[in-house]
Amino acid sequence: MRSAPSPVKKLALDRALEIYQPESLRLPEAQARLSAVGADVMVVAAYGLLLPIPVLQAARYGAINIHASLLPRWRGAAPIQRALLAGDAETGVSIMQMDEGLDTGPVFAEHAIPIGAQDDFGSLHDKLAEAGAKLLLEVLATVERGTEHTAAQTQEGATYAAKIDKSETWLRWHENAEVLERAVRAFRPAPGALARYHGEPMKIWRARTTSGSGVPGTVIDGQTLEVACGHGALAIEELQPAGGRRMTAAEFIRGHRIGNGARFE
Repeated sequence: MRSAPSPVKKLALDRALEIYQPESLRLPEAQARLSAVGADVMVVAAYGLLLPIPVLQAARYGAINIHASLLPRWRGAAPIQRALLAGDAETGVSIMQMDEGLDTGPVFAEHAIPIGAQDDFGSLHDKLAEAGAKLLLEVLATVERGTEHTAAQTQEGATYAAKIDKSETWLRWHENAEVLERAVRAFRPAPGALARYHGEPMKIWRARTTSGSGVPGTVIDGQTLEVACGHGALAIEELQPAGGRRMTAAEFIRGHRIGNGARFE
């Protein structure tokens, strides 16, 4: 329950670099201080808010953003989770010149990454972070040489990646099993996919689809914790009861009498 610096801040502290953390970039004094730095370029990653025009213009070459999608698909705050929830076959990283819109600026370069069947938010985030760092350095080198090139985004295929609301993390058993399995991966490791059993919430860490069928939310195999969905079924493999530890389904079953016909709410 203590504040901890981000990796970027920790590195800056270790190297005795100045750190400036204004409460808001809309404050005139914050904007004036950024302009006074006289930077060639500003790099923005995972900021989550629109930058005021004076901030966008504070550096000679403006602000360059690392965005975790293949723009214009999934503009907005949660591109990785939205790509997983939608069942996209691939995603990627875009290096973009920021403008007044929400991820609407021209793109310097993109790098595509396939989404594997076992990929989750955590694994995909790490792949995109590594690819984005490398691609950013390549783009900055072209800016320094004066050989940079950008391509304007089109509106065709543009989608919005809204911030994940906690209400979305609850598994709705009337949906297809494939949709719920993607949700488990999209919300792993955070904020976590949630289900309720006997009135108690639990986090579903890992699950797989099966061809089982039954009334949605009903346990159709108490030995494997297989739960019927709107179409197909979801076999829960790993879970975490409220206030408990992360455990396999087999461990949970040994401590609870779960027969066929039991219900997840």
